[in-house]
Amino acid sequence: MDFYGFYTGQEFEAYRFLGAQVQGDGSVVFRTFAPNAASISVIGDFNSWQGSDMHKIYDGNFWELTVPQVEVGSRYKFRITSQTGKTIDHCDPYGFGSEKRPHTASVVHTLDRYSFQDGAWMDRRGEGYQQPLNIYEVHLGSWQRKSDAPDDWYTYEELAQRLIPYVKECGYNYIELMPLAEHPCDASWGYQDTGFFSPTSRYGTPDQLRFFIDQCHQNHIGVIMDFVPVHFAVDDYALWNYDGTPLYEYPNTAVGRSEWGSCNFMHSRGEVRSFLQSAALYWLKEFHVDGLRMDAVSNLIYWKGDPGRGENRGAIQFLQTMNQGLKQRLPHALLIAEDSTSYSGVTRDVAHGGLGFDYKWDLGWMNDTLSYFQTPPQMRPQHYHKLTFSMMYFYQERYLLPLSHDEVVHGKATILQKMHGDYEEKFPQARALYCYMMAHPGKKLNFMGNEIGQFREWDESREQDWNLLRYPKHDELFRFIRDLNHLYLNHSALWQEDDREQGFRWLDCHQEERCIYALERRSEKERLVFVFNFSDQTQDGYQLPVEGCAGLRPILSTEWEEYGGGVKRDESVLPAQHNQVQLSLPPYSGLCLAVEGE
Repeated sequence: MDFYGFYTGQEFEAYRFLGAQVQGDGSVVFRTFAPNAASISVIGDFNSWQGSDMHKIYDGNFWELTVPQVEVGSRYKFRITSQTGKTIDHCDPYGFGSEKRPHTASVVHTLDRYSFQDGAWMDRRGEGYQQPLNIYEVHLGSWQRKSDAPDDWYTYEELAQRLIPYVKECGYNYIELMPLAEHPCDASWGYQDTGFFSPTSRYGTPDQLRFFIDQCHQNHIGVIMDFVPVHFAVDDYALWNYDGTPLYEYPNTAVGRSEWGSCNFMHSRGEVRSFLQSAALYWLKEFHVDGLRMDAVSNLIYWKGDPGRGENRGAIQFLQTMNQGLKQRLPHALLIAEDSTSYSGVTRDVAHGGLGFDYKWDLGWMNDTLSYFQTPPQMRPQHYHKLTFSMMYFYQERYLLPLSHDEVVHGKATILQKMHGDYEEKFPQARALYCYMMAHPGKKLNFMGNEIGQFREWDESREQDWNLLRYPKHDELFRFIRDLNHLYLNHSALWQEDDREQGFRWLDCHQEERCIYALERRSEKERLVFVFNFSDQTQDGYQLPVEGCAGLRPILSTEWEEYGGGVKRDESVLPAQHNQVQLSLPPYSGLCLAVEGE
């Protein structure tokens, strides 16, 4: 390891030196960074948990011990005594495996036992921004479960057999996994971690996770993982006061504690940067994860996420160094920011002063859109701008449109429940919402359960309500979203020019009283037109303005009968006369048409 790079925040592979390093002769070299500890011993299965003293190496800030004949799978901890004489048993910050909670020991694992078979996928990953990106966000413990019994989860291997075919059927080409780094509390959803290099043991071993990702790739499904570089769990057996002092966190709790009660990383410290950068590279390199979605980036940009407190320059520099370093090592890795602020340059290259992300969640689009669909139809004319405003700023960053887990918890109601009106009214509006989402520029993300019309808010302890598919309206919604997703994947107009102005234009965005919107998406090969009526009235005789075509051919309608609407499927070309096509638009409807005869 480059010790100078470690101290200055330039190291990206600290995990190959620190932690439990299995040697060719069957021994394990245990190393940890604990500059302020008075003494440290290794305790584990291999010494009956009695402790074997470590010794200082290099500059005295690192500790090391070689233990012969340690089996892979052995449990261990570091017994750390502080300068004040207090002794606490800690899990390994760089440990590659963990015991299943509530137990807290680290587990010895190697990095080289699993042989990936995803070479074809890895070779074609770098096709750039002009490709479809349709993400299915998943919490592995509550997508499906074996039973309602506590902890009765499917393993990573079992999920590969169940989840991958479902994702392919539904028309998603990426899965986003909510955090898989080890965490003690189920209710944190994985966002308060203790093992940043350790896949959670809830669903199996690290190599079983590798198998899951390998199988995704062999089935042409990419994998993005949520990564949490902002904060960590306060449990005293992990990073908190690791060597008896605040080693990873701020000494001042005024800035050191987050709004969630967790400890904020002190990103101005080089050792902390090297720890987090190494963790990010670890998932991308050692597990073949295709990208990382960075959680709560606004809490890095600003002190405690509050622009009024000012910018956290140390954390901003950390993001720039990490993203730039990851791209230098793995140019095709996707780096996605969840940022709710208006900070400029999130997706700009670091060389030009930006943060270096590939995409930023468009939370403004999400908030405005969901607010609009919650509004009673008679009030929508006054809120017409909520669906046009996003295009006023859209090309300032590269955006991803998210309908994520955050929108279906904490009393916010599910996406379907957010739709205004009674049971009968909610479904056509939900179909129209998802159609509008696909029509709008930007990559896509949809949380599990949205596609079946969940009425119950997400609960990490229960599987999705799959029995809903026995009810016609839920089944029709599912089939509509499935077909809409496949339409997205198969039509380059919906993704090839996402980040270029020539890929989008409004055809009609001045129909406030009728709540009609019309837009065009285009690529090198095709043009698609979308028309929406978000009022509760049929809009007859609507003259859709189009140019340079003989007519429009319907290729998807939210109101076709097979999706629960009242319109019989008809894909006949609608002729254009004097650069207009006349349409009758049902209430709460969306229509996609292909331009014919240019």
